[in-house]
Amino acid sequence: MTSRPPGRSPTSVPASQTLSRGIQILELLADAREPLTIDEIADRLDVHRSIAYRLLRTLEHHGLVGRDSTGRVALGARMAALAAGVAPDLQAEALPELTTVANELGMTCFLAVLDHDECVTLTSVEPRHAAAPVAQRPGTRHPVTVGAPGKAILSVLPRHQWPSDVSERLAEEAMATAVRGYVQSHDEVIPSVRSVAVPLRLRGRDPAAIAVVYVASAHEAPAIGARLAASAASIRDALGG
Repeated sequence: MTSRPPGRSPTSVPASQTLSRGIQILELLADAREPLTIDEIADRLDVHRSIAYRLLRTLEHHGLVGRDSTGRVALGARMAALAAGVAPDLQAEALPELTTVANELGMTCFLAVLDHDECVTLTSVEPRHAAAPVAQRPGTRHPVTVGAPGKAILSVLPRHQWPSDVSERLAEEAMATAVRGYVQSHDEVIPSVRSVAVPLRLRGRDPAAIAVVYVASAHEAPAIGARLAASAASIRDALGG
């Protein structure tokens, strides 16, 4: 079955099937975390190999994908330049804070933003001296209704903008988060992984979140939340509220 682009309803019909498939290839490669063969891409798109090949040749021409010596396909360097162009002022102000928090707490720290009904990692920093930090790659996405960063975003999102599948329990948790200032999760997005997040409210923008992910830590969730809240405040002040 052809995969559906995130944040779109099943009944949506793309204006350009070719463009839609090209974008789906980029999403597949981002989610795969490793290079894929042309046959694997064709299978996941549910298209003939020749169609996948033509799409990949176009993406390769623009530097959006590349092939290694075995012919396997991965995202190209041009994707990094495109990603840097997404909210560049927010990324620039967030990066020093993420770096400081990651090294202070020994956890991967990241900035997540809202994309339709999903929470997407925009940028992340792993701690410098941690032996085996949890990876949180830019572009990683999951429903806004699960995981600490998603719930942090939900807590400051107007209720009429919430996804339709928000349960009463989740609604109560979002309201509690708005009061407490932080939210934690365990084993919701990645098995055995914990996360703590705080909302990042920015004037004129959709809500975002600052979060950390880790397996175990001597730091308690309230202390982590307080540290993240301080970083969120610094970023907000730097961007003029």
